[in-house]
Amino acid sequence: MADWQEGRVARQRAWNATHYSLEIDCDLEPFTAGQFVRVGLDIEGERVIRPYSCVNAPHQRGVEILYNVVPEGPLTNRLAQLREGDRVWVGPSATGFLTLSQVPQNVRDLWLLATGTGIGPFLSILQTEEPWQRFERIVLAYGVRETVNLTYPHLLEELQQQHPDTLRIVPCITSRDPGVGYFGRITEALRDGQLEVLAEQEINREHSHVMLCGHQGMIKEVTEQLGDRGLKRHLRHDPGQISSEKYH
Repeated sequence: MADWQEGRVARQRAWNATHYSLEIDCDLEPFTAGQFVRVGLDIEGERVIRPYSCVNAPHQRGVEILYNVVPEGPLTNRLAQLREGDRVWVGPSATGFLTLSQVPQNVRDLWLLATGTGIGPFLSILQTEEPWQRFERIVLAYGVRETVNLTYPHLLEELQQQHPDTLRIVPCITSRDPGVGYFGRITEALRDGQLEVLAEQEINREHSHVMLCGHQGMIKEVTEQLGDRGLKRHLRHDPGQISSEKYH
C-alpha cells in the first residue's frame, strides 16, 4: 500500500449527532474543486477505505471531508472517534468529474442540488473564484431531514453575503420547520415548481446546467423529471445539462 500517505487529524467537528467533518493534514496532490479522495483506517488488520468529497477549496492545505455516521458502518463510527493528531490514511490524489471543467461554456445558470453530505463538493466549488466569474446565477438546493442537519451554516451565510446578487440558497427540509426554506424533498420542490419560485430562476435546457450529489434516489428522480423537460445527462462526447458523480 505504498500509494497511501499518512495524514493526521487537524480538526474533528460534530455538526449534530450524525454529521461530522474531518480536517486532515496531509500532502494531497493538487485537485480540482468537486473531486473526491479516498480515506481509510486500519481496522482489525484490514484497511477499510471509502471515497469522500473534498469540502475544502484546492488552495487550502490538506483535505476536509464531510460524513455521516452509519450505525453499522465499519468506518464512519471509527472516524467519529478520531481526535487531533490521530493517524488516518489518505489516497495520493483526488479524482472525479463533478467539476466545473465538465460544464459547457455556454451555461448561464448553475444549479447545485444536494442531499445530506452531498453538499460537500459544491462547497468546495463555491469557495473558488471560477463559479462567480462564469455564471450569472447560482442556485444551491440543500435537502436534509431536519434543520439541525444543515451543515456549514456560517460558510453558507458568508457565501450569500459575498454574492447576494448571484447566489440563491434553498433549504429543503422534510420534517416540518415553519419559515425555513421548502417543506419537503428536493424532488417534490422541483415537481411542484416551488424550487424555481424560491430560487427566482427557471431551469431550462438553453441556459441551465444542473449538478447533482447525494442520495441515489434523488439523483435518479431529478434526472427523470428534468428529462421530461428536455434536459439530459452530460457526457463529454454528448453534451447535456445534468451532471452527477459515480463514487467507486
